[in-house]
Amino acid sequence: MTRASRTFCVIALLAALGVAGCDEGPKPFQGWVEADLIFVGPDEAGRVETLTVREGDQIEAGKPLLSVDADLQKADVSAAEATLANARQVFQRAEMLLKSATGTQRDFDAAQAALREAEARVISAKTRLARRSLASPVTGLVQKVYFRPGEMVAAGRPVVAILPPGNVKIRFFVPETGLARVAYGDDVTVRCDGCTGLMSAKVSFIASSAEYTPPVIFSLEERSKLVYLVEARPSEPQRLKVGQPVDVFLSAKEAKP
Repeated sequence: MTRASRTFCVIALLAALGVAGCDEGPKPFQGWVEADLIFVGPDEAGRVETLTVREGDQIEAGKPLLSVDADLQKADVSAAEATLANARQVFQRAEMLLKSATGTQRDFDAAQAALREAEARVISAKTRLARRSLASPVTGLVQKVYFRPGEMVAAGRPVVAILPPGNVKIRFFVPETGLARVAYGDDVTVRCDGCTGLMSAKVSFIASSAEYTPPVIFSLEERSKLVYLVEARPSEPQRLKVGQPVDVFLSAKEAKP
């Protein structure tokens, strides 16, 4: 092989490597899908009596979701109503005595205060009873069922977790060196395995502090280890599943299906 031929081969090889490097393009940020779930459960402990949904069901806001046994709450309502009836009689008697000048203002005021307290207790007892039957507070997908009919649930513990479409979010980390390329409200492009085409998302959160904190004096190597959490809300959340890995491109020009 002549010298000219060797020179030509080297130039051709370098050109081929350059083309290959251009084809790779910028690397995406690795992210995953998360969600802000809505947890629904009773205010007070009890046994689950009915459950109208299963995991994976779609439910509309306001539709019946579950009920918990209400025997104690019904008894409280009955007791409060009986107390109210007695307080009403005492008040009426005190009012008549005051009008006839045989009673005192003090007795009338005490009877009136007792009546108002009894009325408040009835309202409270009826509210507690009404809350034993729960409706869905949002429209969304039933993501998880923690308790089923017949099981005891503690006060404040969720029975069902619901995922509204608008609560889906994509989380990814941007290194300190690339933080200037992303801003709140920016559009990013998302790609996922098995998804048809690309989808867009809008940046909704950027962490104010780094996830990794090296020593106070940063070297160039240490600064490259700083990463910031970024969240973006997808335009088509129904296409994504919680926990699904995704690729995130800060520019639509960088993305390839």
